[in-house]
Amino acid sequence: SMVVELASNDGYLLQHFVNAGIPALGVEPAKNVAKAAEERGVPTRVAFFGVDEAEAMVAEGYRADLIAANNVLAQVPDLNDFVGGIRVLLAPSGTATIEFPHLHKLMTERQFDTIYHEHFSYFSALTCRRIFGAHGLSIVDIEELPSHGGSLRLHLAHIEEGRAISDRAAEVMAREVEAGYERIETYLDWGPLVEATKRDLLRLLIDAKDAGKSIVGYGAPGKGNTLLNYCGIRTDLLDYTVDRNPYKHGRFTPGTRIPIHPPERIAETKPDVILILPWNLQKEIAEQLSYTAEWGAELVIPIPTATVIS
Repeated sequence: SMVVELASNDGYLLQHFVNAGIPALGVEPAKNVAKAAEERGVPTRVAFFGVDEAEAMVAEGYRADLIAANNVLAQVPDLNDFVGGIRVLLAPSGTATIEFPHLHKLMTERQFDTIYHEHFSYFSALTCRRIFGAHGLSIVDIEELPSHGGSLRLHLAHIEEGRAISDRAAEVMAREVEAGYERIETYLDWGPLVEATKRDLLRLLIDAKDAGKSIVGYGAPGKGNTLLNYCGIRTDLLDYTVDRNPYKHGRFTPGTRIPIHPPERIAETKPDVILILPWNLQKEIAEQLSYTAEWGAELVIPIPTATVIS
């Protein structure tokens, strides 16, 4: 079987296919990242994927039995070109798996901070059924995943193959219909809920500051910058934030200008309140920060509403 991953990054996923002796090919537009994949032994084409690239690959003898595209669909500016390319490259009996954050989770849990500049679109299963169906591909199965605050992994096949849709895929789409994702009112009603989340977080932080407590952040992710800027949180509320990525140390959060330090800074300053910005990793981060219980630090997550978790 031939496996092709779109936006294959540094080959982290495909290396496991290669090591198992399964033919694999990555398609990755960033040359430096593709080079890292090649060094791992993962063959990689440096290109933006679309219909033209797919036709070139087919002309070279490639047809994919499995196409994997994880967390790239939301970042594609031309959906029709990308999805059309999948149809061209996918073998007649092949399967494509597409993974992305689930709009239903984003809205029900008020994950507004996952909306930022890298993303052109946010998807429900219902929307994907229309997009892929227009290109001759049908959803035959759906997995619900915990990653990125709640994601979907669609399994797609050529419509003419006539595969039946799984019960769990039908259930996900029925749930979306019931929740109103085919009605514009559902989306218009979401704004006030996000505003309430903002007020809840600011109220918690202001009350803590008025009580003389020191407050810092944990993490400097993309979603954190959306949240900080939307809520207007600056150094008058957060003394600093920390991040495990050494490339961020000594720098500042964009727009809000909060200094970023190594995680060890927390043990040095012993803050009273720690705001966890990558809340989707709260379980792992809470374990990493378990030592802060020594001085009674409170760990706060901002989404869907400001909550002290310890």
